[in-house]
Amino acid sequence: NTNELSGRVRVAFAEYEASAEQSTITMFVIPNGARLLSGAVSYDALGSSTTISVGYAAHTKADGTAQALDVDEYKAAAASTSAESVAALDTIALGKNTVTDANEDGVPVTVTLAGANGTGTIQLQMLYAID
Repeated sequence: NTNELSGRVRVAFAEYEASAEQSTITMFVIPNGARLLSGAVSYDALGSSTTISVGYAAHTKADGTAQALDVDEYKAAAASTSAESVAALDTIALGKNTVTDANEDGVPVTVTLAGANGTGTIQLQMLYAID
């Protein structure tokens, strides 16, 4: 299996400009069968009482069953009131080294800005192994 031995490491990266909002933003799509290795979410000070989390949007699994939205599968919600960069996929419980299960449309990876309206730049990057 190439996601375990001799697979190619790929990067997914996206940047979003939040404008006085609370929202769940699809940042990019990871293909089916990818092993999730590491990630980071970086952001400006987004505003008082804001939080940020990383997860995935609702999608269809490889077997055709529905997978519900999970806004904090890869990083639990935490304060985003100061500019910083924090790990996503940091533990096994938060998806480190898991393999994506999706149909040909892949897994839409999201960032959720919540708690209060936030403004500023949000970046997300993930490394994954496939083929």
